[in-house]
Amino acid sequence: MRFVRSLAAVAGALALSVAGVPTAHADPVPPYFGSDHADPRTADQPVARPDTASCTTRIVDHGFRDYNVYRSAFAPPASCRGDWSKVVLTLHGAVKGRQFDRLGWLKVGGVPIFKTSTPEPSADGIQWSVERDVTAYASLLRSPQDVQMYLGNTVDSTYTGVLDVTVDLTFYGTSAVWPKATTAERVQPLADEVGGAGDTHGTLTVAPNTERLVADVYATGSGGGCEEFWYTAAPTTSDDPDYWCRTADGPWRELQVYVDGRLAGIATPYPHIYTGGWSNPYLWYVLPAPRAFDITPVQLDLTPFVGTMTDGRAHRVSIKVRGADGGGWDVPAAFRSWQDEGSTRVTGSVRTVEESAPSVTNTVGRDGAYFTADLDGSHSLTTSGQVHTSRGTVTTTVVRSVGERTHHFWSDGETTDGQSTSMSDQGFVRTAVGPGVPTFQRFRYGYRLDGRIDIDDAGDLTTKISLADTGSDESKQGPSRGAWHTWDHRYAGEATWSTTVPRDQRRATGASSHDFTDRSANGCWHGVIATRNGAVTQETGSTRC
Repeated sequence: MRFVRSLAAVAGALALSVAGVPTAHADPVPPYFGSDHADPRTADQPVARPDTASCTTRIVDHGFRDYNVYRSAFAPPASCRGDWSKVVLTLHGAVKGRQFDRLGWLKVGGVPIFKTSTPEPSADGIQWSVERDVTAYASLLRSPQDVQMYLGNTVDSTYTGVLDVTVDLTFYGTSAVWPKATTAERVQPLADEVGGAGDTHGTLTVAPNTERLVADVYATGSGGGCEEFWYTAAPTTSDDPDYWCRTADGPWRELQVYVDGRLAGIATPYPHIYTGGWSNPYLWYVLPAPRAFDITPVQLDLTPFVGTMTDGRAHRVSIKVRGADGGGWDVPAAFRSWQDEGSTRVTGSVRTVEESAPSVTNTVGRDGAYFTADLDGSHSLTTSGQVHTSRGTVTTTVVRSVGERTHHFWSDGETTDGQSTSMSDQGFVRTAVGPGVPTFQRFRYGYRLDGRIDIDDAGDLTTKISLADTGSDESKQGPSRGAWHTWDHRYAGEATWSTTVPRDQRRATGASSHDFTDRSANGCWHGVIATRNGAVTQETGSTRC
């Protein structure tokens, strides 16, 4: 259902969404956005931190005001030698004045471990924090490494905001309750990397006894052009030749990974909305869209190809974004691998690479005063391979399917522009050792967007939008259920501002909410935040779901 409710209705819905939950925070509500607003935050679950002894190391402390890469060095904390139960990254930022949203990345030892975008500031200044569990990269952090952070930024007489950023890594020891984390033995980047624009090539040399390989791809469209808003693209066959973003495949984008020229993995890239998105920063000043501050990598299991890569040679790996006609994509990847400690080398082969014929159908037309474009796309891939290990022959099969449906409509001159989009990404990884009972890791990810922009005769621009980011992961061996996890992000908002007057006269108004529920075998979290005109009207967080 398209989100077309009024501001009053949105405010009412926000109140209902937290009925019965104690209000932990509420600010006075101004009639309009002023020179200041509440610090940005999300309803996400905080990272669970062990109560064990810990050490914190600062790896970034810098004011970003240009397009240079910040460089520093990291060394494991001497007072936290030994095993770690968890490693947590914490970014703290501050900015004031005027500035666009910016996209940045952090690499340790050349490996991307974090990607983020920034909030847009108030004139008086804001602060924000992001935390991320980076325990998966613990083996990388066992030795000294170079640190690089990029957060390209323009500072001049108009755009005055300097992005003051610190990044800390906190290492937690172990206990009976918090045992040593089980992670990949090796983490590495793509070597000899060339290309770009969603078509990146490089090489990967894995250890001879590698038996499992996973790629974490931090895929983002950016740069302010068409690919930053790829999910709103129209096909080149559209009846409106003046529409600002037209590509051959319309809004279809598919992340693809190739190993030695063979398609090895597919996924749906996440449709990030940055804090200047949808022509309306007033939607996102306090509440960003899901994942805007913590850009979660897309994970692709490449294990079926490991048996062909353990010869000690550099193997060619390519990362592509199908549908991207030009620049605007950044796809850095971290490769995590697990080794068979009982052998010096494993051997194996790829058994199966089967894919459905990619189906991408764009239909264009007119509906009264509106141009229309509809997309129906799908693709699936099955890969299977074997490795001969000290435990026996391990057979891994990866099945994954992606899909998207979009209905997009807009008026001549784009004074109205709206769409409904749903994306899916689902499948499983089946692992069997010899004739034993196989383990299944199933996943299902879904995304729903309903939004509309209208500009009236007076020049007032109104954006109405609702988002749903849902998913589940589950591990199962026979009847035994292992680790499982489900999440449900719900964002709703509406904001209006005048496009015909200076910034301090825009008389901007807006209401928004973020409702997040996270469940796993370890417990649950339900967080709710509601805002109006830059003030936080309700903020709750509870482990009672």
